[in-house]
Amino acid sequence: MRLLHVHGFQSVTHLTELLDVSDMTVRRDLKRLADAGELRVVHGGASLLHATLRTADFTSRGAQERTAKRRIAQRAAALIEPDATVAIDAGTTTFELAVTLPTDFRGCVISHSVPVLQHMLNVPKATVIGLGGELLADSQAFVGSLATQALAGLGADVVFLGAAAIGTNDLFVATGHERPTKQALIGCAERVVLLADHSKFDTTAPVRLGPLDDVDTLVTDRPLTPELAEAFDVAGVTVLTAEE
Repeated sequence: MRLLHVHGFQSVTHLTELLDVSDMTVRRDLKRLADAGELRVVHGGASLLHATLRTADFTSRGAQERTAKRRIAQRAAALIEPDATVAIDAGTTTFELAVTLPTDFRGCVISHSVPVLQHMLNVPKATVIGLGGELLADSQAFVGSLATQALAGLGADVVFLGAAAIGTNDLFVATGHERPTKQALIGCAERVVLLADHSKFDTTAPVRLGPLDDVDTLVTDRPLTPELAEAFDVAGVTVLTAEE
């Protein structure tokens, strides 16, 4: 249940490998939890009962792998020019990037993340553009047509993007509500930088965001497995590792 609250969805295959038990055992236990009203069994796995696939609250998720997220943010901040127009996605790692910006940053920040926008009050010389829309409480971000329409009229030098899960072919997010806004962020930027700690490569999420080649640069905290390294190389993605 803890994994479901963090990620919203877990596949039978992933649970089988993680718990080192049989497919039958996982399906039996998922059915028992579903009968008890704890979760919903869906094709290929299980999700939380709520249609919005509620994840752990923002503060709780921010505490997970915090050191790694801060290292990633510091490495990514080196990619930002002093007067750049920067789009920052919602998420705990991307929030750490906003925190890393110097207080005398004079560029422009575009974001739909409430925590990012709040933090930018501490960077008084920056221009800040907040995207409106429907507020998702769990991710503390605005989504929907208002956000995507606003992004259609904006342009950024670089977008710093987050994802719930990353495979050898595609990026994934936890809910369908997030997908259009993230795709609009990708579309508005000259360069797409994906920020992801190692845990994002060992999990699953139900909604496909797009292919790996949507990304220009990946910043992560550990070396990739050979399989993932090859996949990112084939996709033409530059990989930067923010190791200790």
